[in-house]
Amino acid sequence: MLEQRSNADALTVSTLNAQAQVTNKPLRDSVKQALKNYLAQLNGQDVNDLYELVLAEVEHPMLDMVMQYTRGNQTRAATMLGINRGTLRKKLKKYGMG
Repeated sequence: MLEQRSNADALTVSTLNAQAQVTNKPLRDSVKQALKNYLAQLNGQDVNDLYELVLAEVEHPMLDMVMQYTRGNQTRAATMLGINRGTLRKKLKKYGMG
């Protein structure tokens, strides 16, 4: 699971954010480059749950920023994210945000 990766191999949002700021590339390009770097660092080692890893690294800060933007209004945040409020509440709870 996610705990299997080492700090040296960590795929982080700060890495993605730094890449986006330095290059002014779209987020998609930054994610692609971060994944390319992450996979290259594995040196053939197997990895599990990459999908969950990427979602967790992106979803948590996205929820944080949207909740800040909407000043904690879950209805507005859910609408902005295109999910229902119940789903938003579950996600906030998952990350200890609600």
